Amino acid sequence: MKKILFLILSGLTFSVSHSQEVSDAVRYAQDNLTGTARFRAMSGAFGAVGGDLSSLSVNPAGSAVFNNNQVGLTLSNQNLANNSSYLDGNQTQNKDNSFILNQAGGIFVFKDRNPNNGWNKVAIGATYENTNNFDSNTFSVGSNPNSVANYFLAYANGIPLGDIKNIPYRDQFYDEQQAYLGYNGFIINPAIDNNSNTQYNSNVPTGGNYYQENEIYARGYNSKLSFNIATSYKDRIFLGANLNVHITDYRRSSSFYEYNNNNLTSQETISDLRFNNELYTYGNGFSFQLGAIAKVTEAFRLGLAYESNTWYELYDEVSQSVYTTRQAANGPELFADVNPNIINVYEPYTLQTPGKFTFSGAYVFGKSGLISVDYSIKDYGNTKYKPTSDAGFRGVNNDMSNQLTSNGELRVGAEYKINRLSLRGGYRFEGSPYKNGTTIGDLNSYSGGLGYNFGGTKVDLAYSYLERKSNQGIFDRGLTDAPNITSKLNNVSLTLLFEL
Repeated sequence: MKKILFLILSGLTFSVSHSQEVSDAVRYAQDNLTGTARFRAMSGAFGAVGGDLSSLSVNPAGSAVFNNNQVGLTLSNQNLANNSSYLDGNQTQNKDNSFILNQAGGIFVFKDRNPNNGWNKVAIGATYENTNNFDSNTFSVGSNPNSVANYFLAYANGIPLGDIKNIPYRDQFYDEQQAYLGYNGFIINPAIDNNSNTQYNSNVPTGGNYYQENEIYARGYNSKLSFNIATSYKDRIFLGANLNVHITDYRRSSSFYEYNNNNLTSQETISDLRFNNELYTYGNGFSFQLGAIAKVTEAFRLGLAYESNTWYELYDEVSQSVYTTRQAANGPELFADVNPNIINVYEPYTLQTPGKFTFSGAYVFGKSGLISVDYSIKDYGNTKYKPTSDAGFRGVNNDMSNQLTSNGELRVGAEYKINRLSLRGGYRFEGSPYKNGTTIGDLNSYSGGLGYNFGGTKVDLAYSYLERKSNQGIFDRGLTDAPNITSKLNNVSLTLLFEL
């Protein structure tokens, strides 16, 4: 939110000052269920079970449950369908299919054979997980009585016309740049044509509905590299800790189109326009986890885990352009291409995403199978952009405190073994992070899978289905109408494990 850093590279000018939104913070605060095929098949309910490479992501004490060294690799195929309905009920669907390296890691177990030493085992390990895959395509279309001109007006009103006209685009703050695009694209006009004017009017004819399209093409990921250490006391009490390094890389291209067929007037008015936005966010973060598992009896286990806040240092790069067509009655079509050819490179900022507590219980039926339940609590209202003293962050931090809430996540999993064959199933529910329950809705997921133990090698296969609704505004102000989107995710994961 600060100013000013300039770099010149390949003829492009790089500048700073951006407007972060609540939705940006939630994107990096949420994790999807990933990991090994066994973990996914049982919907991640491993907080009191352990003994799986991905169980460490829930409870780091789980590595001390291992009896032998193990390394593994998981590949996944993800198919995401976004069904959109915008205002007048027009239905569209976009699909995206991707293959990813979902998980990789290893655990090494060191045992103390001294019968007088109760602390008889230490496990160390490292795992990599793709915690969220951002690959997604969305296309929304419909008719709207509100014009995108309201977006440019919301930013421009209050800004002197002289600042818009006389300050170079590269030197402007984000709100001034939005006003610059609207003014030079003839989407908005000053109420009074002098440099001290601070009020603007729409140049889009009022009345009727505006045909609108919004296309979003997103790519990227959140990933986590965890370094684990755990120990056990007489194989009854298991304690562990993780140090986590988070990496994020997110790209989003959006293109908004608006057309109206209102009658032409003696004044030149906008008949159609296209507004393009390119966002690239990248950076890394840090968090830690602590966990414990207790064997209350040979069959019954309890688990407790804490995951700290994640502290990200993020960088944003944004480029924008506007293309418009305007015409007066009996006049020619006039075109405006407003493309500054500038990438705004913003100063790094800190995003603190919320921590999480997980409570777990499991019942193990000898060597026949198990049933497990996890319940996690995360308070999204504690999400913050930092430094909190920055005037530019105060507004969005207040918005997050007012809009976001604490939510719960329930995971239930079961496994049944028939000799070397294992059959698995699970269910997952996660509440909305928003108080209104609709901006991002509740999540429901079902999963199943199987595994076969060849001795020193294991192969696991899992399928999971996830569905979630969302209703996020196209823009953060001015034009906040939102398409209703139902996202359906189908995932198939294959894991190969080796005991060493």
